[in-house]
Amino acid sequence: MEPSLRFATAQDLFDAFPTAQDDIRARPNGETSLQFIAGLVKGDTPEESVTFSAYLLPRRKAVWWGHQCVGSLIHLLSDQDLRLLQLAEDWVREPEEDRRVVAMDEGMAVRSKSPGVWIALAAGWSGGSLAPVGMPKVPPPPYLTARAVNTGILGALAQVDNRHRESTLRAFVDMGVSLATR
Repeated sequence: MEPSLRFATAQDLFDAFPTAQDDIRARPNGETSLQFIAGLVKGDTPEESVTFSAYLLPRRKAVWWGHQCVGSLIHLLSDQDLRLLQLAEDWVREPEEDRRVVAMDEGMAVRSKSPGVWIALAAGWSGGSLAPVGMPKVPPPPYLTARAVNTGILGALAQVDNRHRESTLRAFVDMGVSLATR
């Protein structure tokens, strides 16, 4: 029996997030979410399995997953990436508004959006308001965290040597599935 997921079927996810249709070329055909991911990993564009997983996970778990994936490639990361990954981790561990705002503000202030920056932005865009403190609230669109996590992970994956890219991608997706089924 398949574990309980946020979206039991791939179609459920596409229905909840219409933006997923812009981000994933493959279309569901009655598969469960886990079957769809397995098919994506084996398909022509296995990176879409990362994208689908980013949408599948609830926001906080998605940020943690992105943090773990990007952070596992520490040899490819800059000091800036490490600092921003720490802000994302701080928010995941204690998802308080002030930590979210710091992750968002620091991520937005960085000119070059590298993988660690995208994961901090994913935390920053997970809720609350996009507007500065004291301004009318502007809630982030529901897809923003998934897109930021996806961009961070795929950006890091693009830096992995071709000999290890497929196995790294599979490890990342396996980690996402593990988080999704907990």
